Amino acid sequence: MKKLHVKTGDTVVVLSGDDKLMKDANGNATVRTGKVIATSPEEGKVIVEGVHIVNKHTKARKQGDTSSIVKTEGAIYASKVQLYCPKCKRGVRTKSVFETDKDGKKTKVRVCAKCGEKI
Repeated sequence: MKKLHVKTGDTVVVLSGDDKLMKDANGNATVRTGKVIATSPEEGKVIVEGVHIVNKHTKARKQGDTSSIVKTEGAIYASKVQLYCPKCKRGVRTKSVFETDKDGKKTKVRVCAKCGEKI
């Protein structure tokens, strides 16, 4: 099983693809960020909130139901996203650091490689 550098609930920045840039009210382009909804380590893909919107066709299952087209988030490769550091305000690489709590237990924590902020 492969390991991904992102987990469910992380805030990420989209690095490449059609969903990389987002226009604000003034027409300025900014990098798109979103929260990871789901991960698929076997495929190396993630589903990010508000990124890669696809049309899903649903079929009527019972008599009286209607068929419809639903807009939902599609999966993108995890290599196209990077963790967002709130202190640096951009996508960053991470490194792992072991922290020791008051009981003497060591826990592995992800930190920003640039500023050292805990993510």
